Parts: sequence; C-alpha cells; structure tokens
Amino acid sequence: MRHVAWHPMVMLISLTALAPCQLSAETPEAWVKENLPEVVKLYHHFHAHPELSFQEKETAARLAKEWEAAGLKVTTDVGGHGVVGILANGEGPTLMLRTDLDALPVSEQTGLGYASKVTVINPDDGTETGVMHACGHDIHIANIVGVARYMAANKDLWSGTLMLIGQPAEERGAGAKAMLEDGLFERFPKPDYAIALHVDSSSATGTVGYRAGYALANVDSVDITCRGRGGHGAYPHTTIDPIVQAAQLVMALQTIVAREVKPLEPAVITVGSIHGGKKHNIIANECHLQITVRSYSDEVRQQLLDAIGRKAKGIAISMDAPEPIVKISEGTPSLFNDRELAERVSKVLTRVVGEENVSEAEPSMGGEDFSRYGKAGVPILMYRLGAVDQRRLERFKALDTPPPSLHSPLFYPDAEETLSTGLLTMTSIALELLKK
Repeated sequence: MRHVAWHPMVMLISLTALAPCQLSAETPEAWVKENLPEVVKLYHHFHAHPELSFQEKETAARLAKEWEAAGLKVTTDVGGHGVVGILANGEGPTLMLRTDLDALPVSEQTGLGYASKVTVINPDDGTETGVMHACGHDIHIANIVGVARYMAANKDLWSGTLMLIGQPAEERGAGAKAMLEDGLFERFPKPDYAIALHVDSSSATGTVGYRAGYALANVDSVDITCRGRGGHGAYPHTTIDPIVQAAQLVMALQTIVAREVKPLEPAVITVGSIHGGKKHNIIANECHLQITVRSYSDEVRQQLLDAIGRKAKGIAISMDAPEPIVKISEGTPSLFNDRELAERVSKVLTRVVGEENVSEAEPSMGGEDFSRYGKAGVPILMYRLGAVDQRRLERFKALDTPPPSLHSPLFYPDAEETLSTGLLTMTSIALELLKK
C-alpha cells in the first residue's frame, strides 16, 4: 500500500535546517534544491511550445542546445527528429535515459498562464487542431535536461557512459522503431541498462511506482472493411448488406477474449469506430471498422489477430459477401521491465523518497514504445511518477470526480513537486547504475 508522506522538497528544507553538514553541493538533494526553479522554467517553455508526432523539430533543437550546453556530445536527426546525447566518463557500463518529445492533437483547457495556444493542421485529416502536452512529455523533457546538468557537473561521483535519448513520435508508437532502424545501437554504444519514467495522473506528487515484468501491453490497430453490394434500402434481397456484416462482427469479436483466450491471460479487443452508409434508404457497398487490440504475451497477441481475421472472413462467407479487407498497423510490443533491474532500482527509490512513497504499480493495458529497446536486447525499466498534488486529489475525491487522465485537455501536473521527485529519483538511479 502507498501512503503519502512529506514531499521530498519539504524534507529537504527540514534536513537543511537541522543538519546542513549532511548535504554537500554534490548530492542530488542539494542540487535539486538549488536548481529546481530553472528546470521548472524550462518545463513551462516546452509546455507552451508543443509539437505533434514527426513534427518535433523545434523541441529537438532546444533539447540538443540544452544538452550541448551541459557538455554532452550531441547528434541530431536520428530516426527523424531524434536526439542522442553522450557523456563519456571513463570505464564502466553504459546507461541510457530516454525522454519522449511529441505532444497530442488536443486543445488545452487548463487555463494555466503558460497553457499551449498552438494550433496546426492535423496531417491525418486536414482539420485544424490545438496541440498540447497532455501526456506529460514536457515533464519528461525538462527532467532529463536537469539530470544531464547534474551528471555533467558531478562526474567525480560516477564512471561509465551516460547516453540520453530524445525520442520522437512516441504517441504514434513509431519513434523508438525509427531510431533503432537508423542504427541507434550501432552508431552509439549499446546500453547495459535503459531507464525512463512516465508521469501518473492519478498518483500524488512525491510518490513513485514500479513493476517488474509485464507493465504495459502490446498495442495493435486493426482496420476492417466489410464489403457487400449496395442498393435500395427497400429491396435488401437484391443487396449484400455490409452494415449487417459489421454488426455481426462487432458481437463476434467479443467472443474471442471471452471464449478463446485463456482466462488468466490479459486481452482486450475494442471497436472504437464504425462507419458505413450515407442515407436512410441506401444500403452501402462498404462498412469500415477501427479496432484496438491489447495483450501481453506474443502468443496471445498473435492469437487475437488471427481470430479477428477469421471472424471477419467467416461472417463474410456466411453472407456470400466478398472477402473483407483486414489491415494491421501501428503495432507496439508489450513493455517488460527487467526483474533484476527493477529490484535494484526499487532499493534506490525506497532510499530516496521513503518506503511509504513507493508502490508496486498495477499492470496497464496502455502501450509505450520504450518497450522496443527491451526487445532489442537491453534490460529496461520504466517507472511511474506521481504528478498531482495530494490536496488536488482529495478535492477530486470530495467532488466524486476522477482527476483528469492523461490525454485530457484538462490534465496538468503540479510541475515543481513532480520535477523535484523526478530529478531526485532519476539522478539517484543513474548514480547507482554508474557507481564507481
């Protein structure tokens, strides 16, 4: 169980007052206390200047500038707008820390003084949309800049190579793949470990969560076009109705998880969109479905995709319809946190924020392409960072309203408290994994 204790910054103030000799200028605690305002200011900049997936040009340029100023050797345009920063510091392991760069096509409604006012033409559908860091990537970026500054200024405390990654297009599940295909682990050192964090919109600031093993799901998008023969709605016997096919398919798909997948295996099939026809009395030629599919294991993932195709074809055969068109895209593998690395990191987290502020996070059916670095043979760990002040959480509870989730136009982190814990934990993890 997680119990919220004093926030780390409150603890810092108390420690400083009681025993200033215990904090040197080189400890993460002392560094954060002195430098946090600058990191928060940087967060405000990134929050106010979001860019969509594959369009992160200015975000990447600013990140590269910050890393170069800290003393890192920086390479840009890796797998698109990806940025790699290397800080070599003698013999030792290579540790990769990753941030994502992209924002979402969401019009911000937080009312913050530094809220995004950016609007663009959405390349997917040609409509105008607002752009917002509604998933906390702006926190991730500012945090990793702070970590870079600390590690560069305190090279006597560690040994090895720090490899920092600014990854594009996480929201599209494509950025990690693009960087790997552009030779990320051939052009640069292949890491011995890779760490990332992600803000948690339902957890209190000052708290963190981690989970060994499966933490996030395989994600696949499936598009199905049910094909028929159009005609007059008054004469259905002269047609093959694709909408009726689609309706049967929606129900049939629900039997896959319920009756074909082992009950102990997590799996989700959700039909998120269905479109067919244009008028009351016209039977269309086609009906289109968009489906998201979630799983953990490779075996269940393939089982779900095979079954979806089989159900779609079977219903078409039963109605003497043309074979449906089934397309699978935007696949992201499940995220498996290395167990040994999780055990080692959990001890650091407990030491830094206190056992009462560390929890074993629940597994999620959300997706994250940080998983691809693990699939490439690197032990990985992504941990969760509480992002909402406890008092705000209590107000939401009193109102019987859940706090705004990630991707909501109303979501915002309490930046100072969130970054305080993010910087303390990530720098402490880096010092542990790169200790002399």
